Amino acid sequence: MIAERLHALAIGRPPWPEIDAEKAIPWVEGRTGLELAASQRDALRLALRSKALVITGGPGVGKTTLVNSILQVLRAKGVEVALCAPTGRAAKRLSESTKLEARTIHRLLEAAPKTGGFKRGEESPLACQLLVVDETSMVDVPLMRALLRALPKDAALLLADIIASGAVPVVRLTEVFRQAAESQVIVNAHRINAGKMPELKAVRDSDFFFVEAADPEEGVHKLLAVVGSRIPARFDLDPVRDVQVLCPMNRGGLGARSLNVALQQALNPPGEVRVERFGWSYGVGDKVMQVSNDYERDVYNGDLGMVSAIDPEAGELVVNFEGRDVVYGFGELDELVLAYATTIHKSQGSEYPAVVIPLTTQHYAMLARNLLYTGVTRGKRLVVLVGQRRALAIAVKNGSARRRWSKLGEWLGGAVPSPKSQKRPQERPSRSTIAAG
Repeated sequence: MIAERLHALAIGRPPWPEIDAEKAIPWVEGRTGLELAASQRDALRLALRSKALVITGGPGVGKTTLVNSILQVLRAKGVEVALCAPTGRAAKRLSESTKLEARTIHRLLEAAPKTGGFKRGEESPLACQLLVVDETSMVDVPLMRALLRALPKDAALLLADIIASGAVPVVRLTEVFRQAAESQVIVNAHRINAGKMPELKAVRDSDFFFVEAADPEEGVHKLLAVVGSRIPARFDLDPVRDVQVLCPMNRGGLGARSLNVALQQALNPPGEVRVERFGWSYGVGDKVMQVSNDYERDVYNGDLGMVSAIDPEAGELVVNFEGRDVVYGFGELDELVLAYATTIHKSQGSEYPAVVIPLTTQHYAMLARNLLYTGVTRGKRLVVLVGQRRALAIAVKNGSARRRWSKLGEWLGGAVPSPKSQKRPQERPSRSTIAAG
């Protein structure tokens, strides 16, 4: 069904009247105050005449500017737009970057807890002429099927990061803009993606650091110092709210589970009012993650929150998710885990002010280039790697990603030409400074 629908979209006509791109481009540049790159102009021309389009590319290549330009032009023409992403954090990022409301896919489709399905579908489609889906690579087959079923027949679709089949027009932005290239996080992310070792020479105004640790025991000690004191002191960031430890795996001394216990003890040791359930101890101020989709509470796998209250007499714990309080009975706490540290896999679709990634040969089974790239690109202002250079080299060299078992690319078959990427500098991303010290 997914392949059939995407095929139909790819060959269809957009729901809006023909738009003169040569007039739209200077109009949107004047409105935003940004000069579009040649590749972005080509992409905008393609978007205005396509019913389905994929936009992909690494950090610092101008995806946000391109998406915003497309939305500004189409909304000015009266096109009704809906925006969504797989997780709450990804939806929040999309809202912040577009200044438009974005919802999780589950909320957009109006999840129905009693049936386990959605209220939106073929009989009750979404009210939009263009659907924008961010972080599409995180969407599983059943959810993508439900989303496409709810897409109105005449609506257009804009996807981020999906499908290498060529059956849907794809814009691949590849050139890192000059100002973005001043960020070592962005430069090193692209180096890693190309199979090259990141630049590890520490300079005072860098936003990317490597802290060497000979073994996991030393790694834990140094990681706790980086998270608990060095980053807060240099960046004025909160070690709980702003710093996220991302691990290649759960197991081991530098795995997410052990580090959660160590980080909790260092940053928010449990006081007298606490609850112990399902192998975890929770206190007020703990950072936690939802690990299953809970339609009734409207919280979903991967959502991060903070424990805001515990009532032992009522047997209830309250978690604040992005300003919204959600109540759990003590017997329902198997839906939560501590989240000072989490796996890189769980971080997809999220962004954090600072990211700390432990890397040792203890993680050998999970040391892969795509996993490291994902972790590094989660860092908005700062990325710190803690561990062994040998482990880093193994991860960079290992370009064999785990295959996602889907026949979608095979079913889509066909080929649709995509525009060539070109070059141009653009606006500067926010960043900060830190000394390796």
